[in-house]
Amino acid sequence: MNTILRKSVLGIAGLAFTGGVFAGPVAAHAADTTTHAAKPVTVSVQGDKLIPHGVQGEQSRIDLDAEQTANVKAIIAATKKAGMDERAAVVSIATALQESKLENLGHLGDRNDHDSQGLFQQRPSSGWGTVEQITDPEYSTTAFLKGLKQVDGWQDMPLTKAAQTVQVSAYPDHYAQWEQQAADLVAEHWNK
Repeated sequence: MNTILRKSVLGIAGLAFTGGVFAGPVAAHAADTTTHAAKPVTVSVQGDKLIPHGVQGEQSRIDLDAEQTANVKAIIAATKKAGMDERAAVVSIATALQESKLENLGHLGDRNDHDSQGLFQQRPSSGWGTVEQITDPEYSTTAFLKGLKQVDGWQDMPLTKAAQTVQVSAYPDHYAQWEQQAADLVAEHWNK
């Protein structure tokens, strides 16, 4: 797909996200246990692949339950199936942490003024797929990765810029806060 067409497609999908995709996840998790750490922890041996340029800004971290951990494993499996590396899994997991706190969200009704759903808060009305598809972790991850593959140089850009190019969020810098936890999760689960 040529660059102009890709940007147009991503822009149209992103405009739909911009109007309120975060109202749902933020409102849905208003009481979450997000913590901020001034200094990120060190990543394992794979660190150079997981965080090529170091994390940007303060990092957030949440405790994961069994469902969220299963979603991490599903994202990693879909990333491997797509033939992509650990860095793609880190970008995907950080994006899902920001969008849904790794919860496979259905329609949030009054707490969400759009039709955003799933781990990545993708919208059927924006062409991401049907509700059934975008609430399937493998499908939604594959759709996200398809967009990521179209971002020239995503492997070498800051995580938040790569995620933002696919998601086109109203809050483009918010993905950065999840990079360390995403890298830690990939380091923990990639070879399992």
